[in-house]
Order: sequence, then C-alpha cells, then structure tokens
Amino acid sequence: MKALTLLSLIASLILLTGCGSQPEDQADASVEKFVIAMEPDKDPDAMLADRQAIEAYLSQATGRAVEAIVPMSSAVIYEGLKNGSIDVAYLSSTAAAQLMPSGAIEVLLAELIDGQPHYPSYWIALKDAPYESVADLRGQRIAYSSRTSTSGFLIPTWDLYQQGLIDLESGPQGFFGEENVFYGVGYVSAAERVLDGSAEAAAVSYYVLDEDKHLSPEQRAQLKVVDTQGPVPSHVIVVRSALSEADRDLLLQSFLRMNTEATELRDRIFGSPLAPASAEEHLSTTYGALELMRTMRF
Repeated sequence: MKALTLLSLIASLILLTGCGSQPEDQADASVEKFVIAMEPDKDPDAMLADRQAIEAYLSQATGRAVEAIVPMSSAVIYEGLKNGSIDVAYLSSTAAAQLMPSGAIEVLLAELIDGQPHYPSYWIALKDAPYESVADLRGQRIAYSSRTSTSGFLIPTWDLYQQGLIDLESGPQGFFGEENVFYGVGYVSAAERVLDGSAEAAAVSYYVLDEDKHLSPEQRAQLKVVDTQGPVPSHVIVVRSALSEADRDLLLQSFLRMNTEATELRDRIFGSPLAPASAEEHLSTTYGALELMRTMRF
C-alpha cells in the first residue's frame, strides 16, 4: 500500500507540472514525451512492473520518451486528458462516452473479446436457486457491481428497461423493491453477496464467472448464469484530441503492433487483442444507456 501511495503522489505531482506534454494551442506540434495513464487496479509491485514494461515497449515502438503514471483516481485521469497532462488512457466505454462531449478525447482502439468489440453481462445466482431469467427476480434482493460499472449496472439496467420490466418513474426499485437494490464497489463485492445469501442475484461481467479472474474456482462452482444482456462495448484506448494527427497515428500503429510483437504484455495490461475503433460506432449503445440513466429515478 505504501508503494501504491507513493506512485499516486508522484503521479499527482507530475500532473501539476504538466507531464511534459504540449499545451492545447500547440496541437499541431509533435510531443517529445507521451504520457499514458494506468489505473491502480493491481498490487504496487505488479503496477511498477507493468509501468516499466509499457514504457519500454512504447518508447521503442514510437521512438519517443514514454512515461506511464498511476493517478490516485479515475477523476485525475479524466482531468489530465482535458488539461493536456495525459496523452493516452485505457477507459471503460462508459468513462469514454461521458468524456466525449467535452471534446477532450478521441477513441483510438477497442478490445476484441473473442474477435468482437463487445462482451456479455450476466445476472448470476446460486446454482440451486429457482431463477431462470431476470424476470423471475421481481421483488428479490439483488446486487449491482457498482454505480459506475458498465457491465455490472449500466447495461443490465438498460436491458431491464428494454424488456419493459422497469420504467423511468420507479427505476430498478420498482421491480426489485425499495430496499432490495445494493450497489457494490466492484464485481467481487456483488458476487460475494450472492455467495453469502444477502442477495439472490448480482449483475457482473461475463469473465467473473467464465474466467479465473476475480473469484476462486470453488466460488464459481457455486454460481450459475440466470440471464445474459448486452452487448457491452469493450474498453477502449483513448488519446487527447489535441495530439497531432501524426502522433495519433504513431500511437495507433504502435499499439496495433502489440497484437503480433508483444501479446503477453498486451494481455497483461489490456486483456485482449486491440483493433481500431470509432466513438460513434463503438459507443452507440453506451450513449443510449447513459441517456436513459439521466432521466430514470434511482
């Protein structure tokens, strides 16, 4: 924890001093150093190794200095993309869609999950639970992964509305019950409520159940899929809009080379193959779901 705190403090100081990127009024000039932001979602030692590895790879691929930083929070990443102190970041489709109206970013690439730029969201329950679809969960205690999760809240709620199970006036509480909706702090927190019996079902990403990523094999063996919704647009790599076209293309080609030259590093940091993507096409479902959230009662 001390190492992670130190990284965060260093990142904050870097942000305050500008990180060496060019200001907005020099958008046509190439930057001398690319700054890439990484979220602190691993232990400090792993984060340090990842930072060093992506710095070395991108520096060699672009021929520029590269600095990978670990800001204290997602909010710092968003502000850094806006003020020009961060050049590149890896974001969920929801975070990217929320930032797009500011004009601060452009979508560069998207993850490919089994060859597609999207993946499913699951409602999960205990294996012996009687539920066969999300419609069977009316009046039951459920857990969302978090209020900001794309696959653990945004898309499941959008799907409930599309099915006519909830409306704008009463939202999820109108279907599940006023005291029956829990918001966790991640996939594990939601799944654990199912496992300990404090929730009948939870909304999570597919890989919580399908991959050895968040839960133990023993935990996954106790769970089943009740329903599937989506597609959930995959995570994206974004760049700040003020980067020159030449710099954006240099980064694009460098990341694409990871698909053949650095697959292990790519999977360690980004999780899967990368492909060029446009915000208009890739984020269309997320835009619609976010618009729904703005008018729904929670």
